[in-house]
This record gives sequence, structure tokens and C-alpha cells, in this order.
Amino acid sequence: MANPKDVLVITSSTVEGLKIKRYLKPVSAHVVAGTNMFSDFMGGLSDVFGGRSQTYQKQLTSLYSEAIERVKVSAYELGANCIIGLSIDMDEISGKGKSMFMLTAIGTAVILEKEAGEKVHIVKSDEKVENVGVDKINVLRYRKSIIEKANLGNLQLDDDKWGFLTDNQVHEVFPFLLIKLAERLVNENVSPGSVDNFYKFFIGYVDALPDDIKLSLLYNGVENENGPISQKLSQMIKDLNLYDFAKTMSLLQSDSFKAQKGGLLIATYDKPFYNKQDKKDLESIRNHVNKSFKERGTRTTKKQMLSSKEKEVWICECGKTNEVNTYCIGCSKDIYGFEANEFKPLTVSNYIFQKIDLISEYVK
Repeated sequence: MANPKDVLVITSSTVEGLKIKRYLKPVSAHVVAGTNMFSDFMGGLSDVFGGRSQTYQKQLTSLYSEAIERVKVSAYELGANCIIGLSIDMDEISGKGKSMFMLTAIGTAVILEKEAGEKVHIVKSDEKVENVGVDKINVLRYRKSIIEKANLGNLQLDDDKWGFLTDNQVHEVFPFLLIKLAERLVNENVSPGSVDNFYKFFIGYVDALPDDIKLSLLYNGVENENGPISQKLSQMIKDLNLYDFAKTMSLLQSDSFKAQKGGLLIATYDKPFYNKQDKKDLESIRNHVNKSFKERGTRTTKKQMLSSKEKEVWICECGKTNEVNTYCIGCSKDIYGFEANEFKPLTVSNYIFQKIDLISEYVK
């Protein structure tokens, strides 16, 4: 599995069409929330329809989802691909005049093995059905409206819009969101706090997307977007633990030097856990890094002033002549094409070598 989100979670003790290869251990997760989360009950219940509070339902759903995601991570770290017998309980914790809610999710982490000759049918969201509820029709109508506004560049983002984009995995608006992020990064009048707040919503939206889509969007963005945006997308890959060997190697093998730099940075990122294959993959990346990054500047010599002796210099791609072992006086890059604050191939190679050595202490 590439991600904790791939862990199957069921409430029963068996899975039709699959057999349990190995029972691992119980896994649990706890989510604690203050009662002020449910303050809509105190403010006149302005959003209650038919005896139910929409805000309350959304907040409960969010808590349950968070508990399930956390227990998935616990199972993933054990090497499990399924959690059986999941149960979620809510308890109230009180003390000193204050109270909080605690959701506890618990189940058993197992490794499933598909039985020979049997297939498990997974219903896809785009499959045709005989009947559809009006709620789904309304959601689809609103989704199409949002996508159209994003394509025209006039989608107004607020908390509700972000919530809809995230809950419904509207990946079509990703290019629009990149433009909005870029506007904030280059606008000197936008405060760092505003950029951080936008990034918080953006990364939550990306995290909710299907794994194959978000990997493609982020890695393609690192390769094709400009500096600040490419760096933010790279940061998302790190923050969401989305290091992918094949896609990182693809960046390193790109014809674009900018993409190769992005691949170098991502090559230093960590995975949630490592196995024997990861050691081989890391060694492949290290070998590629050692062989592929050559000097981009040209070494030559020139005569010294008031002397017939010549000294070694190098000519940068930008045309400036520089002293050996110095950064270019024109573009501030070294002979390999890297600026002072960028990860250098040798640094990355040494870092990967150290990581392989550390992994080897636990993995044969």
C-alpha cells in the first residue's frame, strides 16, 4: 500500500471474498474536542431544519472521520492492510467545571489475503445506478457551477466553498487554486498569516483527493510550476508524507534542470516506514544522483594581471567568468548550477547513504 488511506476499515470480523492471513494487534485512536465545538446549540439553533442541526452533524462527521484516519495510520505503521471489528464510542470528560468529548476508535489490525479465484467488486463513484437521490443531483449541480466559476477565474473562496471542495474531492479546480496561491506569494501586501491560512485550506483539500490524483497533481506541479509554487507543492508532498520513489526518480530523470532540482529535494523526504525494497530504491536514487549531475559551467584558464602565469577559472552559463570554488558573480550559482540555499547533489547523496545505513540497522 502506498498510503494509510488504502487501509480497509470494516465493522465486521470477516470480509467477504477475502481471508485473514495474519492477525496483528488491536489499534486505537482518540480524538478530543471541547464542547464549544457544538456551540450552535447555544446560539438559537439558527441552522436547525426538521429537528436536526446541520452544523452539529458536520462537526460530528468530521470527528468520526478524523478518528478513522488516525486508526488507519496506526494500522499502516504495523504493516496491516485492514482493520476489522471497528467500533467508535463517544464519552464526556468533565472536571473543574469544564467538559470535553472524546471519541475512541478501536479495532484489530490484520493482513488480508485474497482467496484464489475470487474477486472483490468495489463500487466506483462514477458507475451508473438505477436510482439517484435529489441530494446527489443538487451536489452535482453545485459542483459543476463551482468548476465553471473556477475556469472563468471568478470563484470566491470562503470556508463553505473550501469545505465543499474538500468533501467532494473537486480536483478540477486545482489549477485555479494554484493561481490564487501564486497571487498571495508574489503580493507584498498579503501578510504571511494570510498565506499560511490559505495553505492550511489548500493542503486539507489536496489531502482529501484520491491518492493517484493528488500524487499526479503535486509531482507534475513540482516539475512544471515556477519557483515559489513548485516549492509550496514540494512542501505539501513532505507535509502529507507523499514521497513516491517512481515519481521522484522521474523528476530526477527529467530534461528540465528545475525538475531535477525538485527531485533532489524530494529525495531527502521521509516515508512513514521503510522495508527492504525501499533500501534498493534509495540506493538507485543515490546512484543516479552521483552519476547525473555534472558541471554546467566550463573550466578554463586566464592570464593574471601583470603576470604571464595563468590561473584556473570557470565560465558560468550566464556568461560570467568566476574564480574557482566560488558562486557566479552574475547569477549567484555554482559551477553545477545550484544557488547557495539549494540542496546540492553531494549533500543529498550523503544524506541518502546515511538513511540507508540507519534503515539497515533494523531491516535486513
